[in-house]
Amino acid sequence: MHQISPKELKEKLDSNADVLLIDIREDWERELFHIGGLHIPMGEIPAHLPEIPKDREVVLYCEKGIRSTITIQRLESAGYQNLINLSGGMKAWKELSE
Repeated sequence: MHQISPKELKEKLDSNADVLLIDIREDWERELFHIGGLHIPMGEIPAHLPEIPKDREVVLYCEKGIRSTITIQRLESAGYQNLINLSGGMKAWKELSE
């Protein structure tokens, strides 16, 4: 599984790289803080597979990187090879900006 650090992701976003973000946290978590992208809670991922492209980089994120790791593992078994986990999730992202 591919990982990306918050610093590396910030650099990609700042350079307008063609990367899709998917926040897999629950609604209430996203309302508190997010960095954009699609919002598809972890439990709803199977119903939204057509929205997840296989032909570009897709970064999944959650609060600590655990749920996104599990989700990526499940999606990889369904044929996805382009998924990247935000290492440390939003917790690490917030620490980067402190």
